[in-house]
Amino acid sequence: MTARTRLSQAAVEERRQAVLRYVADHGETRIDDLARHFDVSLMTMHRDLDDLTGRHLLRKERGRAVAFPALTMETATRFRENSALAAKNALCAAVAGRIRPGSTVLMEDSTTLFPLVPALAEMDQLHVVTNSVGLAQRLGSAAPAVNVTLLGGHYRGDFNSCTGPTVTRALSRIRADLALLSATAVLEGRLFHPLNDYVEVKLAMLASAEQALLLVDHSKFGKTATYAYGTVADYHSVITDTGTPDTELAAIRDLEVPVETVEPEEPSL
Repeated sequence: MTARTRLSQAAVEERRQAVLRYVADHGETRIDDLARHFDVSLMTMHRDLDDLTGRHLLRKERGRAVAFPALTMETATRFRENSALAAKNALCAAVAGRIRPGSTVLMEDSTTLFPLVPALAEMDQLHVVTNSVGLAQRLGSAAPAVNVTLLGGHYRGDFNSCTGPTVTRALSRIRADLALLSATAVLEGRLFHPLNDYVEVKLAMLASAEQALLLVDHSKFGKTATYAYGTVADYHSVITDTGTPDTELAAIRDLEVPVETVEPEEPSL
């Protein structure tokens, strides 16, 4: 009898992120229905949900999985960090070669930028300025040679980053070579975010950098949020993945902005 192939941890995490998205889309779902939908045993689904519950990504209540409010899931770091990992890795690999040793780089709190840390560790005399506590910690651990400036201000625990006038004032006194940013929602080339404090940080980074690149995976397109803050025309280039709809790519090109699409690697089985 042939032994069943054991999934890699990356593949298990991909499934758990898919479960999280499914529960978020439905608000709440019976656990046995989830097991049937994802074609796994009830025991496996309970393990997946126990893991997600332990990371405070959803709740288990009397045979049901229950999502957190939509706004929290759109913004909080704990929900974003493990989503679309293959796409984020591909986006960061594509942009790594555009960062020059000796340059000053602004990086916002987007988890899209986290996979860039190993590449930054290989560069000489790099200065990173960020409002992300999580990114600063990763750089401090994996890239100790990188000079990191952490912009302090109003600390937002759910997002593990800082916002507010202290951050934007500090950015107004900095001149950077490059800004690396992402977006929560993009529709026909227009950019949106659910929280105005983070819009202000993004705009301050754009104003302080010679060039800016926008890294956005396909899941962010075709959506809006409360606050509009410009278009992709504010950036020198957009890097996305091959899952982005052709209509959204066409809207970017209509604004005369170069767009590069990258192919995410499939998780190993």
